[in-house]
Amino acid sequence: MANVNIKFNGKEFLLSCDDGQEDHLEELALHLNKKFEELKSDLGNIGENKLLLISSIKVMDEYFETKKKINEKKNELEKIKSKFLELKKLVYDYKDDKEDEIKKLIESQNDLKNEIESAKNSYEKIIEDTTNQIDEFVEKVNLENSVQ
Repeated sequence: MANVNIKFNGKEFLLSCDDGQEDHLEELALHLNKKFEELKSDLGNIGENKLLLISSIKVMDEYFETKKKINEKKNELEKIKSKFLELKKLVYDYKDDKEDEIKKLIESQNDLKNEIESAKNSYEKIIEDTTNQIDEFVEKVNLENSVQ
């Protein structure tokens, strides 16, 4: 434990605190003394106990107002976080939907390519068969004409 000399309302006090907290204790004492001196200046000398009580109430009021604002900011932050998570989900859902659409389009494109290739092969077969039949017919006609 560390000991710190604090000056409050013109008097010296020896206070103890955890090691390493000396500067913080001095800062708190300065803040409280400032509040006390402001009230003393505004209200006059109405008694040390009453001034201490009013100073403490003012400090507690600041504390609770700050705590209230922090809670409001936490709530705002939670709302923003919730909106962000909702937006993030929408983005990922949209991305997934578009990826599914792309896969379906690629599958359709591949099916169409296969269908075109199959039709091409069928037409080439038909043309080849037809050409062979015409060649055979012409050959047969030529043979018949040469026999006559």
